[in-house]
Amino acid sequence: MKPTEKPETCLLTPLLALLTGPWTLHIVWVLSTHGPTRFGVLKRQLDGVSSKVLTKRLRMLEEAKVVARHYKPTIPPEVTYSVTTRGEDLDIVLAQLHEIALKWYESPNQDII
Repeated sequence: MKPTEKPETCLLTPLLALLTGPWTLHIVWVLSTHGPTRFGVLKRQLDGVSSKVLTKRLRMLEEAKVVARHYKPTIPPEVTYSVTTRGEDLDIVLAQLHEIALKWYESPNQDII
């Protein structure tokens, strides 16, 4: 490789950059396990997230086609979020993380975070 050439980028890098932001995996997990969810309900299920951060993360996930936004022009407007087929690809990984969490919490000899 010539000194001016860049090594090929790992395909995992952009995926990890997308998913490792604050609240991102938690949002996907809640939508995956609870189905289509309105913004206010989602915010309540994510104890501690601000509206600003939740909006930013949802827009980012929508742009990446992991989450879909469904808008109904009612009064007040009804906005519902759900995972897309692409987002469902993460179900296996999230289920495995859930199993690890159960194992860690059930083990009396292990401290968790």
